[in-house]
Amino acid sequence: MHVRRIAAIVAVSMTLGLNSWAQQVIASAASPGKVLDVEVQVDGGGKLGYAIKRHGKEVIGLSRLGFNLANAPKLDGGFSLLGQSATDVDATWEQPWGERQFVRNHYRELRVEVEQKNRDKRRLAIVFRIYDDGVGFRYEFPDQPQLRDAEILDELTEFAVTQPATAWWIPAAELPGLEEEIRKAPLAEIGIANTPLTVRLVDGTHIAFHEAALVDYASMWLRKVDGQKLRAMLAPSSYGPAVVRHGAFNTPWRTLQIADSAAGLYMSDLILNLNEPNKLGDVSWLKPSKFVGVWWEMHLQQGTWNAGPKHAANTANTKRYIDFAAKNGFRGVLVEGWNQGWESDWGHGGADFSFTKPYPDFDLAGLAAYAKTKGVRLIGHHETGGNLPAYEKQMDAAYKLYAQHGVDSIKSGYVHEAGSMQFTGRDGKVRYGHYDSQDGVNHFLKAVTEAAKYRIAIDTHEPVKDTGLRRTYPNWMSREGARGVEYNAWGNPPNSVDHEAKLVFTRMLSGPMDYTPGVLSLVGADGKVFNSTQAKQLANYVVIYSPLAMAADLPENYDKYPAAFKFIRDVPTDWADTRVVNGAVGEYATIARKDRASSDWYVGAVTDGQARTLALPLTFLDAGNTYVAEIYRDGDGADYRNERRFDLVTETRTVTARDSMQLRLAPGGGQAIRFTLQK
Repeated sequence: MHVRRIAAIVAVSMTLGLNSWAQQVIASAASPGKVLDVEVQVDGGGKLGYAIKRHGKEVIGLSRLGFNLANAPKLDGGFSLLGQSATDVDATWEQPWGERQFVRNHYRELRVEVEQKNRDKRRLAIVFRIYDDGVGFRYEFPDQPQLRDAEILDELTEFAVTQPATAWWIPAAELPGLEEEIRKAPLAEIGIANTPLTVRLVDGTHIAFHEAALVDYASMWLRKVDGQKLRAMLAPSSYGPAVVRHGAFNTPWRTLQIADSAAGLYMSDLILNLNEPNKLGDVSWLKPSKFVGVWWEMHLQQGTWNAGPKHAANTANTKRYIDFAAKNGFRGVLVEGWNQGWESDWGHGGADFSFTKPYPDFDLAGLAAYAKTKGVRLIGHHETGGNLPAYEKQMDAAYKLYAQHGVDSIKSGYVHEAGSMQFTGRDGKVRYGHYDSQDGVNHFLKAVTEAAKYRIAIDTHEPVKDTGLRRTYPNWMSREGARGVEYNAWGNPPNSVDHEAKLVFTRMLSGPMDYTPGVLSLVGADGKVFNSTQAKQLANYVVIYSPLAMAADLPENYDKYPAAFKFIRDVPTDWADTRVVNGAVGEYATIARKDRASSDWYVGAVTDGQARTLALPLTFLDAGNTYVAEIYRDGDGADYRNERRFDLVTETRTVTARDSMQLRLAPGGGQAIRFTLQK
């Protein structure tokens, strides 16, 4: 690691052409490659703001900083500079699993310390980390007797986008939570948005607004306050201020990934880099892998979660999946509906779930032992119905039970309607509130850290959004956190044909997603048809990253399509490197990834409803080597709108890094390729 202290220089020159309340630049710094510049400003009344330039052109105009408090005067106005410093950092760290093995963390940190002289000299620090591909900043509250307890009603943090922009966003605080459809609209016309919020400026610059290291704090939403000015809005608490903290603390990082293109956004490691290093120590017990499961048949209404004549999670059926997994090299078998309580109105309560008592027709101990003899592991499942008090009372016993039977990963679920998650309030009473409130955020992290004590990995469904905490707690391996494939079974509407091309450059900027791909039958409940070709189902394994990836279809459907199934069996879930070859939000994406366990490369490409031909230069391959490309492409007449969606062509060709391929994608289609060294 290279660290260099830079002498602080206070700029006193007047800044012209900015909002009238800003009068003085009190601190500034540029990214290591001089791509981005950040200025911190103060007006005559002591109000704080910042602005960001890219290549000398303002992309974020003067934007306010500060807080409204419930227990003290607001942290806004009356600020004067106490001091500033800048630090250069250039380090590389290794991910235990992920999109790439080694991550460079190269930034300049600007620390600005201020005080309110007219309000008991209360102090505050604003810390900016400025990368060539983005900016993160946070507030740091020192331990001070004038503000020992901070009860935060809301942040005054703003993001003033300077150019007309198009936004891709999902609403915050709505019924499906993160599973809202991704919307496209002029930035000036959006409502209250969750993050990541991706925008494209008229000059082509792309910005993604998000946050990093969300710990013991309310999630940040974004609301439009004026024109294209956004303001942070904290997810409300069920009983008062959005955030209550004691003593010294830091807020999460407010983040802006900034790039020339959508592809550049996905290539940024900003969110991960702003999180603390691994706190779990040795995590070699984590196993990125693929799994099958007793799952899809319930979504097809062929079986039930609850006990009865159609109960899917029974011993015989689970053995069938274990045998299938063992035969085809899958490590895991997920079983939903194994535990008692599904007969209740669990989606609106979850109080009747037991996380230690299986149904009588499910032999947990016997199945775990049987799976072990086959080289397979059961994957646990905990649906909570959003009832956190009921779940937390059983959490330790549930984890202990799984650990006893060799279950080392869990899919958890929090099905509930917006604002209806149950918490234990400070008064001991049950409260109802938002899943991404401070209490919700604390619960999700508690579930992960408690699981780590038993060497159990967590895949959270209906989660609080990912903010890069997988770096700090690597057992938080995946989340659903968007519309998954199950919406194609019963969704009204089902996932749109451009869904994956939107996910890559919006939801996927936050981290891995358990998308549950690979439904080769392309049909949901009651004959509902997917907006996809079969080739796109294969491409999704490369495009939509998760270290725990499901082969979601029924075993008999994989037997029906052996050629396509081969790619699902072969594709890894852990990568040495990732390259985004091209992409446009909601239109198309091509991603190349290198297997961490071999010299193989894999490519996935997806498109929206438009047929496309995309260039694929093979410059990512190792020079001097010859590869065999195993190609899985749309047939010449393939089309997601009719029965030609099943037209899949498999072929091979020999290539080198000097070659370029043309990817022809059908409407709603895709292409998947495996590159192996020629023997």
